[in-house]
Amino acid sequence: MRILLVYVVTERLNMPVLPLGLASLGAAAEAAGHSVRFLNVIPGPEAGEALARAVSETRPEAVGVSVRNVDDQNPTAPLFLMEKARDAIAAIRSLTGAPIIVGGAGFTMFAAEALPYLGADYGVAGEGEAAFPAILARLERGESPGGLAGVLSRERPAAPPRLETDLDRFPLPLPRHLSVPEDWRGPDLYVPFQTRRGCAMDCSYCSTASIEGRRLRYRSPDKAVENLARYVAAGFSRFYFVDNTFNLPPSYAESLCEAITASGLSIEWRAIVYPRRISPGLVEKMARAGCREVSLGFESGAPSVLKRLNKKFSPEDVRATSALFAQNGIRRMGFLLLGGPGETRGTVAESLDFAESLSLDSLKVTCGIRIYPKTILERDARAEGVLAPGEGLLLPRFYMARDLAGWLPETVYAFAKSRPWVLPA
Repeated sequence: MRILLVYVVTERLNMPVLPLGLASLGAAAEAAGHSVRFLNVIPGPEAGEALARAVSETRPEAVGVSVRNVDDQNPTAPLFLMEKARDAIAAIRSLTGAPIIVGGAGFTMFAAEALPYLGADYGVAGEGEAAFPAILARLERGESPGGLAGVLSRERPAAPPRLETDLDRFPLPLPRHLSVPEDWRGPDLYVPFQTRRGCAMDCSYCSTASIEGRRLRYRSPDKAVENLARYVAAGFSRFYFVDNTFNLPPSYAESLCEAITASGLSIEWRAIVYPRRISPGLVEKMARAGCREVSLGFESGAPSVLKRLNKKFSPEDVRATSALFAQNGIRRMGFLLLGGPGETRGTVAESLDFAESLSLDSLKVTCGIRIYPKTILERDARAEGVLAPGEGLLLPRFYMARDLAGWLPETVYAFAKSRPWVLPA
């Protein structure tokens, strides 16, 4: 079948974000024998023309659309991004009668609400490397995809998704699958790269488990490095490991770093780390393998708030972790998530003082926490009456501790004013 895969570029806030999920679908569809074309759509005056040209040239028999983010997570003035995806789907609908299949992390979190809002024919909730080719096979035979694992339609809710335990069974996306626009190539471009899926940490606000499951699943380090080499050969040298917790488990992280170092690849990369179970040996191996920056999502410096966020680390763990990376010349971007359950003016001051004491290279501070479905935070918000009975979460809703709504943003902006390394969200 002829397949058109569309990535609607809804935001480009800090750096270009490439569609890793859509690229993975394209690789899986090609492996199943289909012909795939990729299109990045940037909403604006030229978007309609780009879509019309792609549909005319491809004559698609099915169209896939990726919805990565629902909103920009800005509590002060939230921007609802799914509207842009809906407009793109309406434009596609006007150009072709081919079935439209939507998926992606943002869609998965809100699948039952999002499918009718977007106006697509089918949706994939969860990973799509198995589900998407299965949908195409059904369509090719003239059958309905309804009832497939993780697939929903307008008439039928999604069957429970099936999560592949061995990620090596999925083809890895190649450089051509990412379809990088020429004007995105530059020092700010980091190619997203994933070696693991799933997270069992159960942080109170986090949606990862509802998207990827709680079980941690891996690609073999050797296969991951082979794919990195393909990107290097194509001219890329900067990568962003989007695994939720790069350092967990430590044995896998060390094996991956050793494989990168042994390959001799000249690359630099960023990663997200959980500030616990990080040894000096692992950090040294990360540095040798090309790690130049880590994201430290410690979210608070107050033990009482960390407990409410269901974090499994202490401020002392964060301090030790931060020091290890600094000693190895790896930049540290910290994250504070203020205003959640149990937050007070005292714990805010405690967190800001703690963050400053770490001498981070940069710090992003968010006031208020986006409430996602199937999280501890949603449960707490409903119990406290923050959400009305039956109220959906597709449109952005945020948790803000009582009596902090006006004071907290003003305090954070005042803190950031004399500290250029602090980025208030």
